[in-house]
Amino acid sequence: MALSSHEIKEKFLAFFASKQHTFVQSSPIVVKGDPTLMFTNAGMNQFKDYFLGNAEAPYKRVVNSQKCLRVSGKHNDLEEVGHDHYHHTMFEMLGNWSFGDFFKQEAIEWAWELMTDVYGLPKDQLYVTVFEGDPAANISFDQEAYDRWAQFIDPKRILKGNKKDNFWEMGDTGPCGPCSEIHFDMRSAEQRGALDGATLVNQDHPEVIEIWNLVFMEFNRKADGSLERLPAQHVDTGMGFERLVRGIQGKSSNYDTDIFQFIIQNTAKHCGKNYGDDEKQDIAFRVIADHLRAVSLCIADGQLPSNTGAGYVVRRVLRRAVRYGYSYLGFQTAFFNQLVPALADYFARSFPELKAQESFVQRVIQEEENSFFRTLSAGMGRLNGFIEQNPQGLVDGATAFELYDTFGFPIDLTDLIARERGCSVDMDGFSDALQAQKDRSKADAAKQTGDWHTVMEGSEESFCGYDVTHCHTQISRHRTIAAKGKNLYQIVLDVCPFYAESGGQVGDTGYLIGADGERVRVIDTQKENKLHVLVCDKLPSQLEQLFEAKVDDDRRTKINGNHSATHLMHSALREALGAHVAQKGSLVNEAALRFDFSHFGKMTDEELLAVEQRVNEKIREGIALKEHRNVPIAEAQNMGATALFGEKYGEYVRVIEFDANYSMELCGGTHVANTAQIGFFKILGESSVAAGVRRIEALTQQAALDYINAQVEELGRVKQVLGNPKDAEAAVVKLMEEHADMRKQIEQFEALQVQAIKEDLLKQVVDVQGIPMVLSKLSLPSADAAKQLCFQLKQSLNNPVVVLAYLAEEKPGLAIYIDDQWVAEKGWNASQMIRDCAQEIQGGGGGQPFFATAGGKNVEGLDAALLAAKQRLGA
Repeated sequence: MALSSHEIKEKFLAFFASKQHTFVQSSPIVVKGDPTLMFTNAGMNQFKDYFLGNAEAPYKRVVNSQKCLRVSGKHNDLEEVGHDHYHHTMFEMLGNWSFGDFFKQEAIEWAWELMTDVYGLPKDQLYVTVFEGDPAANISFDQEAYDRWAQFIDPKRILKGNKKDNFWEMGDTGPCGPCSEIHFDMRSAEQRGALDGATLVNQDHPEVIEIWNLVFMEFNRKADGSLERLPAQHVDTGMGFERLVRGIQGKSSNYDTDIFQFIIQNTAKHCGKNYGDDEKQDIAFRVIADHLRAVSLCIADGQLPSNTGAGYVVRRVLRRAVRYGYSYLGFQTAFFNQLVPALADYFARSFPELKAQESFVQRVIQEEENSFFRTLSAGMGRLNGFIEQNPQGLVDGATAFELYDTFGFPIDLTDLIARERGCSVDMDGFSDALQAQKDRSKADAAKQTGDWHTVMEGSEESFCGYDVTHCHTQISRHRTIAAKGKNLYQIVLDVCPFYAESGGQVGDTGYLIGADGERVRVIDTQKENKLHVLVCDKLPSQLEQLFEAKVDDDRRTKINGNHSATHLMHSALREALGAHVAQKGSLVNEAALRFDFSHFGKMTDEELLAVEQRVNEKIREGIALKEHRNVPIAEAQNMGATALFGEKYGEYVRVIEFDANYSMELCGGTHVANTAQIGFFKILGESSVAAGVRRIEALTQQAALDYINAQVEELGRVKQVLGNPKDAEAAVVKLMEEHADMRKQIEQFEALQVQAIKEDLLKQVVDVQGIPMVLSKLSLPSADAAKQLCFQLKQSLNNPVVVLAYLAEEKPGLAIYIDDQWVAEKGWNASQMIRDCAQEIQGGGGGQPFFATAGGKNVEGLDAALLAAKQRLGA
């Protein structure tokens, strides 16, 4: 019976332990403290400083199994994953190292012993390579490695390799040296008899694969490119665990080994399909099996999915897996997270950090899936609709960017779907659109988040802000954030009274006051998963002392009033408009409140007044808050508590009640103790946010009174300007009527001016190859007059072209009209033409092929703009 993958790994570690190697646990898959790497992509990464001489190795001989990830940079394997049987994102690298201890003789001898005696791989299916030398670089053939191998293997199976395959370098400078690879020919006996495997080594043959690479670091590459011998020689070996298991278990695919099969079969159970029935489905099974390992281990190592850096890579891999499950295996809801428990069990011995954080990892993945599924269906519909209209065509950059920006599609996902449908993507156009967006908003582009530094082991990290706004506490951990050219600091407290931004309510501000009197300003509080993370402008000089955490009480009071008012308003809206009203979003801060809700049309003034009066009625009633904590979700629903549609709630929830017969909602925010503390409620306005979603903005407490007072004062000033009439409204109506009459007179005068200008322009018509053209620089009463002139000249002339370079209200402008006949026959395009010509007046514009306008800033450029248009028209 073939060895299991666990047994294969254990034999590797035990073998080198018998050779006096010390086991070193895998470093995190997400690299920290090394700006050259985003993820660990080789077993030697964590030992880099030993090779560079920056630190002394605590052990001379080391063995381990390292978590690795290759999805970006020169080792970009992502798009191959699933389509073949041996590429992976996450893989394990088995390795052993010598730091100035043994060298080629022992490394080669032990490698052969392990492969043939311990694992029992057939000697006649193994090949080894040695470095052939590079005369140009003054590096000789690796005779020593050849001689060592010749002691164990037929010299015909020792192959010479070039610098690309058999000389390893850490980078442009630093330790390097020749390497020797072990390749395994897994073809059938018949195939091996028909074609010598030596001809297939390093030729990307799927069944003649490299299993182990032994790197002999004996040189140092200097900045000038020359090599010098290292004072101490090192050995760095790396063996692909997945490939090794495939070879030992005699499988034709890495995915057929027990490393992946339990994931594939678990996936099959969830989707009701069988692996092996359909090639496209099989690709999806393999993609999911591979990506689950990568995503889960990255999250367990602290890298949450995000929109930047390593977090974006994790999100990209996760979404690729979900998309394949959605497209080929029929998954319509979150499924990827359900595969985590079995994976955690598999890795429990090797990487126990995943098992220890199983529920956390599962929760993070589920949240990501839920988010992606909400946009995936709509995005797929948008892309498929585009492709159906443009079969075997080009997905333009604007469409690709819309999918990226609106639907959350990574560009490589759009490209993959397009290629599957016989289309391509305008990558340059996408890049231009993406860059334009980055130029508009650079808020997150420069943000870099450092590692957490633990100050207090075993910290409670609890929230007490529902009960108190200040308490004594200690710092549990902290980290640094670099954003917008300055450093900010995130702090997590053992016990925290600061409310973290969530549920539409902004985070608290305040101070941390040390026992030594030092004050640290808390400028925001953010939530990361369930952590309440303080954002500060500096770190305390003494991190381990006792602190007094003080929330800004005045600000919190204003926020409480606004939040409680949203609850009262929600109920008032349902009374006024109907039970169909449901909250769709909110923003609650110290200045105002904003409430989005479902409703089919604009609210009338009477409806708004009814809501406002109902809320103020409840405020005057002085209803005491009733807070119910840790209520089972089913019990809360039985109580009649309102839950937000689409919101994910836990098993236990918090219920906020202001009169059980009026307002009872599931809510995690902070509130007033009594509605009377809200004082006064005033609606500022109501508007549309999206189809079927309305928004109300309002004020409470002193801000509402200040607003009313300001309105009264403004009305007083208006009446004063009008001469203090008894009826201000009638006076304003009269003034507006007089203004309208005057405007009509001005328009009539402008019409006479335009008519006179038109008659003058008709005298300036030139014939250009049989086309009547009006090409003129002039002054106009308004920019609209240019449009009127173009279309009036169209009526007076037979298929004309009109170009007007004008000055109107002290601003330069252009208008171009091209008759449809010349658009069709000559390919002239007014919109394209005007964009080019508008550069002369430092402006821009656009329109349609037959008519376009532009405005600008450079009056002096009108002559040049007109000349540019004439040249394009051949006039």
